Amino acid sequence: MQNIDNIIFDYGNVIFEIDFLRSEKAFQALGIQDTASFFSHKVQNELFDSLDIGKISAAEFCDGVRRISGKGDLNDEKIIKAWNALLVGIPEGNHDVLLEMKSKYRTFLLSNNNEIHYNYIMDYLKRDFGLSDNSGFFEKDYYSHLMGMRKPNADIFEFVINEHQLIPENTLFIDDSPQHLVTAKKLGLQTALVTQPETLKELVQRLGL
Repeated sequence: MQNIDNIIFDYGNVIFEIDFLRSEKAFQALGIQDTASFFSHKVQNELFDSLDIGKISAAEFCDGVRRISGKGDLNDEKIIKAWNALLVGIPEGNHDVLLEMKSKYRTFLLSNNNEIHYNYIMDYLKRDFGLSDNSGFFEKDYYSHLMGMRKPNADIFEFVINEHQLIPENTLFIDDSPQHLVTAKKLGLQTALVTQPETLKELVQRLGL
């Protein structure tokens, strides 16, 4: 990595560990079949996309799950618990890495998120770390459901670039989804793909940041 002034971080499986199989199994336990085509790391039903951009509420999402699955007897609590099952937590040391990066670069968070996961994560940060949110680790943290946009669409990248007058060529985007990196590259950003089991600290060392 050369001439890096700014870093834009993804959240899931870059900073916060997630495991889609956990939610797949949780939905299956509720009697919902074919969950792999329902949602996964690379593909998800339009219902999840709508939740990601704040187009629908958590209650409307639960209604949608009941409708699509044909499981009208499932209550909101069970659906939300299954959807949150993929949220594992923040590996030890990741917050320290973020603070180190913030001391060297302008840093930003750009997360495809949703009302349900966001509320869980905010509660988790308070409970386990005594933090009110993620704002202390970045110049600005962005969440798709609060922006009405989501990756890999170009508009969400362009918003952050323009809002903070970032020079794309001097900006590194770190994500675990190859399809998101494709858009970032088209817009001129430098990119880095995170793949498990590489940790955030190991990635930073590998890139020489």
